[in-house]
Amino acid sequence: MNELTLIFLIFLLLGTGLQFWLAIRQKVYVRNHQDAVPGAFAEKVSLEEHQKAAAYTLTKISFGQKIEILGIVILLLWTLGGFLAMLDQFCRGLGWSELWTGVAVFISFGVLSSLIELPANIYSTFKIEAKFGFNRTTPKLFMIDLIKSLILTLLLGVPFIALVLWLMESAGQYWWFYVWAVWMGFSLLMMWAYPAFIAPWFNKFEPIEDGELKQKIEELLQRNGFASSGIFVMDGSKRSGHGNAYFTGLGSNKRIVFFDTLLKDLSVDQIIAVLAHEVGHFKNNHIKKRIVWISLFSLGGLAFLGWLMQQDWFYVGLGITTQSTYIALLLFMLVLPVFTFFLQPIMAWLSRRHEFEADDFAAKQADPKALIQALVKLYKENASTLTPDPLYSAFYDSHPPAPVRIAHLSELVD
Repeated sequence: MNELTLIFLIFLLLGTGLQFWLAIRQKVYVRNHQDAVPGAFAEKVSLEEHQKAAAYTLTKISFGQKIEILGIVILLLWTLGGFLAMLDQFCRGLGWSELWTGVAVFISFGVLSSLIELPANIYSTFKIEAKFGFNRTTPKLFMIDLIKSLILTLLLGVPFIALVLWLMESAGQYWWFYVWAVWMGFSLLMMWAYPAFIAPWFNKFEPIEDGELKQKIEELLQRNGFASSGIFVMDGSKRSGHGNAYFTGLGSNKRIVFFDTLLKDLSVDQIIAVLAHEVGHFKNNHIKKRIVWISLFSLGGLAFLGWLMQQDWFYVGLGITTQSTYIALLLFMLVLPVFTFFLQPIMAWLSRRHEFEADDFAAKQADPKALIQALVKLYKENASTLTPDPLYSAFYDSHPPAPVRIAHLSELVD
């Protein structure tokens, strides 16, 4: 057995075992605490709401475990099972140039992967989300979104993939640096273009109405030097009952977006407190820091691929018989998560640290009591568990668990 094959299987086994062990811990912990609301929430969350959140969490984890097993089987079929090699040979049979053969392999792989994932997405949307009262998506809207996503993928993906593969073939020894530059440039372009040109394909965005809320939002933004292209309300309720608010875009094309479901559930002071938290991410340069992390990680990964694709054992060890630059890139992207999975707790810790910093900022810019009230409402409306397993949360959660976050904010109340 090729040494890479053995290493790949060991990491896959260890990662899968760790994921299932953490999932079992989470299920046991949530189940054991579902019959009593934590003391900090006793006056704000009913036992029925708490048990609904527990049931929702348990259902999603159980379903996620099944999807994980399926994902492992599919990954093994693509690699050691030879399916990726067969797809490559099929596309080579079309008689196209090496560049367009590579584009065909990428697009075919993407379409096939989406088709494989489609039943799970349908079940999650129309079974799980509907069971707990969150789904508002109709089958017609689901199909329209699917078609729109496919069109966007082809319009944006084909030229981008073609450019990347062309650089890999023709840019010489340091192709990975040029590909990295294009990759990051494209990512930043998409971040800039998303709010104005892509998001409106899927949702309606209406400027927020004049009034007390808009006035307080503008005061908060001006006070913190945050320039945006507008404050918008998104019709999130046509797809889901979950509520949210977010910043999107870059530079002068930044937008503040509120789900219509959020505005219906929160008071003016609570909305301002939530927005102050988001402004905290901006003031603490969290988005810039994340972009830097991603860019450095991407540069290192592509440089490593530049060396790896010259090694015969890389292809042979992962089920590939015919070497090529495009297969090397696709294969690398396919198996990389198996090895980087173990970095998850570090990334989660950094993200939670940013959330605490944003909460600290919000407590100075708005009423921390209002932020606590808003978060509790969001926990209830989104059926977020109030009792996650600490180890599971430390490994996965990008936000601090509810009890820890509320306790931290309570310390900031005057």
